[in-house]
Amino acid sequence: MTDQRTIDRDPPAVSAGSPTNPSAGAVGWSFLRSGRWAGYAAMLLIFSIACVLLGNWQFARRAEARAEIDRIDSNYGAAPVALTDELPDLATFDEDRQKWSTVEVRGEYIGDPFLARNRPGPEGVGSDLIQALRTADGSLFFVDRGWVPVDGAEAENVDATELPTPPAGEVTVEARLRASEPAISGRTTSGRAVASIELPELAKLADATGNAYTGAYGMLISESPEAEHGDLPAKPARDEGPHLSYAVQWYIFIIIAVIGVIYAAKREYRTLNAGSDEVIEQDRKTAERKRRRGPSDADIEDALLDD
Repeated sequence: MTDQRTIDRDPPAVSAGSPTNPSAGAVGWSFLRSGRWAGYAAMLLIFSIACVLLGNWQFARRAEARAEIDRIDSNYGAAPVALTDELPDLATFDEDRQKWSTVEVRGEYIGDPFLARNRPGPEGVGSDLIQALRTADGSLFFVDRGWVPVDGAEAENVDATELPTPPAGEVTVEARLRASEPAISGRTTSGRAVASIELPELAKLADATGNAYTGAYGMLISESPEAEHGDLPAKPARDEGPHLSYAVQWYIFIIIAVIGVIYAAKREYRTLNAGSDEVIEQDRKTAERKRRRGPSDADIEDALLDD
């Protein structure tokens, strides 16, 4: 018969992974090789690539805005040059170099104006008044004589006598150059109302195909003799917009995502390796750092609440 006192004195068996053997069963960082964490890494990579693309797009938008500011500074207040010197070819226009350039041209306004409809203006939506100017050499140059409060529906049937009348006879015009606008899909010309300032279309409507400036038109600055015209646009703002801050934000999102993934990996590491020598040592060092710093504001508040 077995002595009960002998049984009581025998030490209990130690199972693998029990607290008295803390390193047993520790998985380390091997969990990062799992399919789940491979998926997290793939999502982080895709998110980072998307952020880089969006950030670079914002950098490109900023570069475009800065280029526009440079054009305004160089061309908007420059002295006028003869139209034939600035545009020796009727169909070409270098927007990067020539946008906002000031030109002077002599000629005679002909025909009724065209109305480029659905244009924002000081009184809401209206139309731009586009008038053909026959130059001294016989070619047509289209001049935007300002905004008028005629909306899209009215533009199709408006009487030309209700619109500002250009000066009769020879006139000297100063204007700033703008590129021909593209056609707008699904929108067509109705009468003298056009969907955009598409110069080849205007040349066709004015029966001047092959003899009209189709690369650029002019935004009216002044004309002599003077006559009534629409509202002329203000000088464009020299503003590059928030593109730089938006671009930086996209890269900050990448950093935040990486930090989040690292934090999640450390949390899972501590959970899977709870009781291991390494985790215990980390906890000891953390407690020591807190002790050296003294109690935090939160600890003091908790103690006051307990009291």
